[in-house]
Amino acid sequence: MPATPAWPPKSAPRLFVEFTLGAGRTFALDGPQAHYLGKVMRVKTGDTVILCDDQTGEWAARVGQVEKRRVDVTIVERLRPREEVPDLWLCPALLKKDRFDLVLEKATELGVARIQPVITHRCVADKLNETRARTVATEAAEQCARTALPELAEPMKLEALLKDWPEDRVLFFADEEGGEPAAETFAAHDGPAAILIGPEGGFDDAERASIRSHPQARAITLGPRILRAETAAIAALSVWMASSGDWGTGVSPRKE
Repeated sequence: MPATPAWPPKSAPRLFVEFTLGAGRTFALDGPQAHYLGKVMRVKTGDTVILCDDQTGEWAARVGQVEKRRVDVTIVERLRPREEVPDLWLCPALLKKDRFDLVLEKATELGVARIQPVITHRCVADKLNETRARTVATEAAEQCARTALPELAEPMKLEALLKDWPEDRVLFFADEEGGEPAAETFAAHDGPAAILIGPEGGFDDAERASIRSHPQARAITLGPRILRAETAAIAALSVWMASSGDWGTGVSPRKE
């Protein structure tokens, strides 16, 4: 007897959608999503797609009618609830477009709860294409089979970030002039956290003094080598996830 094919198939396309999913509900996908399913993935009536809504989790759906600019889907069953996300923010200084895209992509893959872009004196960019940024993060989550998206905030000047910083969240900042070893410092902290990464060229002296004087800030070092800004962000997130995040035995609670 031939083996029963796995359902849903592992090759089923994955998409994040903006509407709330639920068993039995039928939706029409249009725009780029319809193009992706119909023209790129060439789905047909009866095929399976995997949908996530960043609220209720991951659902299997059956494809109904496929038109040139529209694909109808009916939700069949929930496969997984929305994943728990460690309560970690990433606050990266804005970089050139391709380098910041890399930060967005990897931060999403690594599981941060929130990305708060920061504008500093040495930033080569002072604006963010938020539509593009959300697309980069969403596609990264789809490719990694995540069921949650990071919250993406509007860029904020460093001065405003520090002024309005929440009292219950520690702010680790990667200081090229030295600090406490990142792994040990992360492991010793329990609670809401954020990692601040500077731009190309790092923080200037006034910014560094302002950050160091903040009551919630703690300077960390990522080792003896000077890292590019995007590398520092990825390295710091990896160390945090290994020492305090959900790479170990537990998962930090997700703040609602």
